[in-house]
Amino acid sequence: MLWLSHPALELLLAAAMLWRKLHRKFPIFFAYIIFQLVSFGVVFPIHQYGSYDLYFYSFWIGAIISLAIGFKVIHEIFLDVFRPYHTLRDLGTVLFKWATLVMFFVALVVAAASPAGQSPIVQAVVTVQRCVRVIQCGLILFLLVFSKYLGVSWRQQSFGIALGFGGFASIELAANALNSGGQINNTTVGFLDTAGYCCAILVWLGYAVFKAASRESATNLLMSQRWEQSLGDLQRPTTGDSLIPMFEGMVDRAFSRTENDRQPVSAKELLSELSSARKPPLPDLPPPK
Repeated sequence: MLWLSHPALELLLAAAMLWRKLHRKFPIFFAYIIFQLVSFGVVFPIHQYGSYDLYFYSFWIGAIISLAIGFKVIHEIFLDVFRPYHTLRDLGTVLFKWATLVMFFVALVVAAASPAGQSPIVQAVVTVQRCVRVIQCGLILFLLVFSKYLGVSWRQQSFGIALGFGGFASIELAANALNSGGQINNTTVGFLDTAGYCCAILVWLGYAVFKAASRESATNLLMSQRWEQSLGDLQRPTTGDSLIPMFEGMVDRAFSRTENDRQPVSAKELLSELSSARKPPLPDLPPPK
């Protein structure tokens, strides 16, 4: 019954997103919901009437695609949260790309080192799945801790999407940990995962139906503005107080002088040129009367 409730709730969620035009603001999350509907329409009939091999491959192929889209949804939420801060958003994009590369190599290593009798594809997908769940938990913790600095309200849709993913990821990770310790069996793990995803859809549906709160004004976000300014200074350092251009100019002038034109420059002259370069120019004074 819980598995059958997923497509019904997802249909309501997709309709609510179309009604509130949220599919334009979160196109990747909307694609994730549509893919879940398509995946259910393919996997459920195979589970009921098809062979086990066909169900096995269709289930894990759908899991791979779902993980890829779900991981991209994290990036979409991150971009929405840091929308006013372009430098922080660029930094998050770079970190997202590196996280993707690391997870890909970890999956390859796990698949290559999987013991005999176990499918390397399953081991790789499970490893990547746990990595994505940890990132989803970290995303909601990040929003809970830094929401007041970023101007993100708990009533915004991006916060609701992260809350749904983070809650479901927490339940799944806890169930897998208890299963590894022998506390619960696989049937209980499946029930907890299905119930947790059902709760996540209900959270998304609630945030899609109700009106979202506006972002806080920029006057209350001084810390995030300082972060943005600091990262901007690192990317575009100011050259007004830099000594490197002055030293380069002095070296060029020293090498350009020949012995016939001028005597070698002494250390005292170099220090005097450096001090004069560091001093600001004096304002023009009017001629004496």
